[in-house]
Amino acid sequence: MKFGIFDHLERRHDCDLTQQYEERLQLMAQADAAGIYGYHIAEHHHSPLCLAPNQSVFLAAAAQRTKNLKIGTLVYVLPLYHPIRILEEICMVDRLSNGRMQVGVGKGVLGGIELALWGGDASNTDALFRETLEILLKGFKEEFLSYEGEHYKFKNLWMELRAVQKPHPAFWYAGNPQHAGEFGMNFIGAGPIVAVKRAVATYLAALKQSQVNPSSCTATLFNPLYGGIRHTFVADTDVEAKDRAREAYEAYRRHFAKPQPNGAELAAGPERLVGPAAFTPDQAMSYEILLAGSPSTVRDYALRYAAESDANYYVSAFSWGDLTHQESSKSLRLFAEEVMPAVEGVGAKSREAMTGRGRF
Repeated sequence: MKFGIFDHLERRHDCDLTQQYEERLQLMAQADAAGIYGYHIAEHHHSPLCLAPNQSVFLAAAAQRTKNLKIGTLVYVLPLYHPIRILEEICMVDRLSNGRMQVGVGKGVLGGIELALWGGDASNTDALFRETLEILLKGFKEEFLSYEGEHYKFKNLWMELRAVQKPHPAFWYAGNPQHAGEFGMNFIGAGPIVAVKRAVATYLAALKQSQVNPSSCTATLFNPLYGGIRHTFVADTDVEAKDRAREAYEAYRRHFAKPQPNGAELAAGPERLVGPAAFTPDQAMSYEILLAGSPSTVRDYALRYAAESDANYYVSAFSWGDLTHQESSKSLRLFAEEVMPAVEGVGAKSREAMTGRGRF
């Protein structure tokens, strides 16, 4: 079992943004020292939910503060990018991190709302995603890149920037296990343990099939990782952890809104929210997307996850809502010291049927 961190890099209101960036980099250094495998940062625009809309810039800084931690996106919203620009950025960060870059990709949420906000046609989201992914996978492997599609056309572009990792950095897909498997990518989902178990079965079946019949959007994958995310808060007692987590989760839900002039908000209000923000704190705890408790409580849950989910990756969000840096740092320390050692040796479901031709 490996452990990862998911981060929206939400706007904190107890400090200015410069201090927040510095303290988040400190938290990543702490995670690196604690033996966390991977750090995955989201992409959103025009809301307090994400203050690192250019993930490459933030990850380049993180590369200088960490030594072993895998750093990557969950996800790059591909329809918002020119494919050559993002390809060059990924190669730069992979070099700056000495081969630790991880590339999560996706289409974006709410039917392409951010593409539409930028003046694009949301109906092009699927086509832009597919073309950009095809170009990325070709560009990592080819010295001179040519492509002809509906949205992008170019010929013999010299790809001077090359990634350290061959044939390319590891790719990740979030939320949809069928698509993750079809694309030959690592997978991160959500939901209770029983839902993770179902998602893992769907993912492994699709992944096996994609290796038999790969497409132009199928990545090369070694030693796949797959599991689920939990917003996590560890404190000295269950009561302390749950009381504080409820407050922080309400702040997290509010951060999904996109502010508009005159106090209006776009996609505001819990009734219009999707995903984890659609749940009240108690509903989120019941659905196991919010985990709050003492180290022993969280350890018991993590052991059950390792034994029952068939996953080999356990992802936590430690800094979210209005949690302070000190609270997040203590939560991460308790998790690393009192939860991880008990769970790391618990194996995932055998993957003997998945072996073959240098992939996994």
